[in-house]
Amino acid sequence: MLNWESKLKSWKNQRISRRSVFSAFSSSLVLSATVFTWNTPQNTIHQQAISSTNTGSKLIANNSGKKVVRIVRSKQLTALAVLEKQGTLEKRLGALGYKVEWPEFAAGPQQLEALNAGGLDIASTAESPPVFSQAAGVPLVYLAANSSDGRAVSLLVPPNSPAKRFKDLKGKKIAFQKASIGHYLTVRAAERERLKLTDVTSVFLAPPDANAAFSQGKVDAWFIWEPFVTRNVQNKVGRVLLDGGNGLRDTNNFYSTNRKFYQENPQVIKIFLEELQKAQVWSKNHPKQIAQLLTSATQLDAPTLEKMHNKYDFALVPINEKVIKKQQQVADKWYSLGLIPRKVNVRDGFLTPQQYAAITPKEVLTKK
Repeated sequence: MLNWESKLKSWKNQRISRRSVFSAFSSSLVLSATVFTWNTPQNTIHQQAISSTNTGSKLIANNSGKKVVRIVRSKQLTALAVLEKQGTLEKRLGALGYKVEWPEFAAGPQQLEALNAGGLDIASTAESPPVFSQAAGVPLVYLAANSSDGRAVSLLVPPNSPAKRFKDLKGKKIAFQKASIGHYLTVRAAERERLKLTDVTSVFLAPPDANAAFSQGKVDAWFIWEPFVTRNVQNKVGRVLLDGGNGLRDTNNFYSTNRKFYQENPQVIKIFLEELQKAQVWSKNHPKQIAQLLTSATQLDAPTLEKMHNKYDFALVPINEKVIKKQQQVADKWYSLGLIPRKVNVRDGFLTPQQYAAITPKEVLTKK
């Protein structure tokens, strides 16, 4: 087990400079490659990210001569996880000479480090990792927006914690992945209670280390997503103090790539989004079937997953001015807190309406 307390000491009160943005992503990637063994053979995670650092965004070829597209594996109750299980994307891209691989990462920041290093082609994150990535100068492209699924992210406290609302955690230690949705929602929850982020002690830990720290009572709370939430509640290790519902979460999830991959592989991206949209519709309309399909991926039983189904909207949403302006607000918030080194113009990562029309499924474009 890594000494997370020593990492906490070295990261505490860190202000991110351009160099340390990359360093934070890189250290998180190494950390998750070392400790993130959740339902995965040991020492296999991130091999593509580590071994292909110099490949850029070009599609690499495997032993069969097929070009490889690397899409992040989802281990949550998501349409992306369904897409992998159903195998429809492999069939469509296979006919065009492509092979799909699904590397795993602990969280969004690790994904975007791999995206920049050439170890991942399509990432799936919340709103904040792309902003931190853009602040570090990465030529990121927002491909599509997903529903916020706010209720699927929760602030856990121990079952016997006296805390009744967020303000009761003033002066306490809250764990979350740096630059993640947990980080952003901690800021939002604090502001709702007229507190500042500095009124709590931020403990920057990747999910596997945070899970260990929380279960051992080393932190007072943990902002994390499903299925970590339900597993800890079922194991009587934690209880939900609040979640991202009721307007606390006001942002989208995003699928992203880098500029070069977008420019060189528009057809791959178009097919990916088409099949993802089909998986979204299927997932929304088949709560029992998706629960049965994803038991091994989530490590939760089917009845529990079926109950969790209403925490997700299973919807791609069109990228429009509202989405872009909200993402700019997120970037401005992180800059005002001194957690990114420069102001970010998020529009640098968004495409034109015409470019989105060329890759986005028509039924998504017509949504309001």
